[in-house]
Amino acid sequence: MICPACEYNNYEGSDWCAWCWTDLTQQDTPPCYDRVERSLLEDPVRILLPRLAVTLPPEATVGEAMNVLLDHDIGAIPIVDPSGKLLGILSERDLLTRLPTMKEGEDGSQVAGFAAEPVSAHMTPAPETVRLTDSLALVLNKLDVGGYRHLPVLGASGGDGGSPVLGMISVRDMLRHVVRLCLR
Repeated sequence: MICPACEYNNYEGSDWCAWCWTDLTQQDTPPCYDRVERSLLEDPVRILLPRLAVTLPPEATVGEAMNVLLDHDIGAIPIVDPSGKLLGILSERDLLTRLPTMKEGEDGSQVAGFAAEPVSAHMTPAPETVRLTDSLALVLNKLDVGGYRHLPVLGASGGDGGSPVLGMISVRDMLRHVVRLCLR
């Protein structure tokens, strides 16, 4: 690998130039062989035009959250404080795995028992997030490694949950993008 500062010929994969100590990590990017690879490595999240996030406060009920999921045809809802800071996420998977669907009433009948509980009791706290400036490869990696289907998108300034939630990215969004690239 040739150093861009002093033109010294370093070993491939070197992080620093052996001659002038210039950082070479930015020079060591893998080659792109097609438009899908190029898009995943170079395009930021903003290219997907993330769907605006429909959010709920932590005191909203599970019943309200279920209605929002159905009404908006979405799979997850960011739970935010009044300033818009991300506190957690409530997904379809949370509803399926964390909530028993029914519980027995006092008269022995089966009644929906969790619809009135706050979402804060059942949400996934401090979820993984991405920023508008992150690469699509990072999104795909986070979705895959974490086993997630949805990621909240924060502003360019923060990935720590301190920025307001701007939107949501789903596995479906990534799949649509890749399919569009393949059909060109």
